[in-house]
Amino acid sequence: MSTTRKVAVITGAGSGIGKATALAFLKDGWSVAFAGRRQDTLDAALAEAGPDAVNGLAVATDVSNPQSVAALFAAVQHRFARIDVLFNNAGQNAPGVPFEDLPYDKWKSVVDTNLSGSFLCAQAAFRMMKGQNPQGGRIINNGSISAHAPRPDSAPYTASKHAISGLTRTISLDGRKYGIACCQVDVGNAMTGLAERMAKGVKQADGAVKVEPMINVTDVAKSVLFMANQPLDVNIYHLMVMATNMPYAGRG
Repeated sequence: MSTTRKVAVITGAGSGIGKATALAFLKDGWSVAFAGRRQDTLDAALAEAGPDAVNGLAVATDVSNPQSVAALFAAVQHRFARIDVLFNNAGQNAPGVPFEDLPYDKWKSVVDTNLSGSFLCAQAAFRMMKGQNPQGGRIINNGSISAHAPRPDSAPYTASKHAISGLTRTISLDGRKYGIACCQVDVGNAMTGLAERMAKGVKQADGAVKVEPMINVTDVAKSVLFMANQPLDVNIYHLMVMATNMPYAGRG
């Protein structure tokens, strides 16, 4: 059980932004709980930390399931006895089909993971942060540029990311009296399994398909770690990180 190292819980830590961020936190001297759907993927990600893996914990978690989330935070409590940062990173998308053709189960799956999963993890972290001594901590929600400007055929993802902005703001307000800061990182095209199709061409507002520039997930990880390392009386309330030439300004 650690009493000196800060503790982070990172969801979606088996790949992409989550894995890069979890590894960056370990390298920076944190204890880190890797959470994600598949235990084997999490174990492999944690092993990439080399000697730092001793300070990690891999917990298979379905963030859309309340019991699974409760088990995750119980494991964190048992191993580390506290939590200093939650990075709500787990997410998914739906096929880019016309709005009128989107199946309800695809909508529900995205909302269950992106929004309800973030709520469940944030609530569990909030309770721990409120009850621990010293009190407080930081919740970092992974939003998206879609929280500001949607892409065509993206209703579930865009709606869930707009909702994340509302969740961030209310947690930030409700957490003040307990020393709990909440903030949001909005990520542009990062080279992940979720976004790699954009490197081959993605539909634009005018219907054209164009290749868009990408950034490396390690650059996103650096931004999240920078937010996490601020003292609790400082909050980087919103940070957007994207490729310099990504079509965002004036998009649409």
